[in-house]
Amino acid sequence: MSEEVILNKIESLRRCVERIETKTPADVTELIEDVDLQDIIVLNLERAVQLCVDIGLQIIGECDLPIPDTMSETFRKLAKENIIDPDNAESLIRAVGFRNTAVHAYQEIDWNIVFTIITTHLKDFRTYVRSILKYNDRYHC
Repeated sequence: MSEEVILNKIESLRRCVERIETKTPADVTELIEDVDLQDIIVLNLERAVQLCVDIGLQIIGECDLPIPDTMSETFRKLAKENIIDPDNAESLIRAVGFRNTAVHAYQEIDWNIVFTIITTHLKDFRTYVRSILKYNDRYHC
């Protein structure tokens, strides 16, 4: 059952990243000027981060590890257990910071940072998924 849950969440994550990629503008000016585009991209980034957390919590629960107190701690714990790479954990921790800003202080979003995220850091989500799938194939708690 758990593997199915994880695979469904991975598929949802894939769709979020794909949606961001199809909507990524050629330059930051277009993003700054298009409120609808901003909403589509930010919503999918928020979802992508949340899905990564959910996947991590599913694995942590299966392994009977203590549940993390924060979203960021989820990735630290996965790295400590050698489920994901520490660099990937740090990237996802920064993504949690972005997600928190987007959810709680939307008006403070720096669209230049968002543009950098969507043009250079979507690979972090793919790296995470590869690590999770590799872990799922080799180990089960």
